[in-house]
Amino acid sequence: MAVGRPREFDPDQVEDAAMKLFWAHGFDGVSISDVAAATGVNRRGIYAEFGSKEKLYERAVQRYLAGPGAYLVPALTLPTAREVVEAMVHGAADAVSSDPHGCLTVDDGPGLAEIREAAVHRLAERFDAAVADGELPGVDTLVLARWIAAVCQGIAVQARSGADRAELHGVADAALAGWPGASRV
Repeated sequence: MAVGRPREFDPDQVEDAAMKLFWAHGFDGVSISDVAAATGVNRRGIYAEFGSKEKLYERAVQRYLAGPGAYLVPALTLPTAREVVEAMVHGAADAVSSDPHGCLTVDDGPGLAEIREAAVHRLAERFDAAVADGELPGVDTLVLARWIAAVCQGIAVQARSGADRAELHGVADAALAGWPGASRV
């Protein structure tokens, strides 16, 4: 039995580097040559491990969603819809104000529209539970979920445009003032 050459690189390190490149420059702004230059791994090795730029991108997006962009999953477990939303908008402010600024999923790369849409529906389902519990009477949960998603995405765009962490948390607080039942000043 022939033994293959041992892998000369750590795929996790390549994924991490690719995640940061795609995060900073978007899908169209990154080539496999860019990943090779950033990691010191040749293009052939990257293609052998990941298959294509698209598959590397998918893995980089999953790494982002499990790491810097992971604020949605724990937010959904909080006891009230208001706490969910607070965790989301402030989680977005923290995530997108790190380096690189912005959000990897606020791009037009392959599969991102589906990922964003799935997140909206998960949030709407959480709001449905709040409606059933009497916490959010008389709201359209899908519209409410899209509003919160738009706030989080807007925070990401503002971060990419240069807003700092404190300003982004200020935007999050301003958005929370519009939450159903929030006291108005």
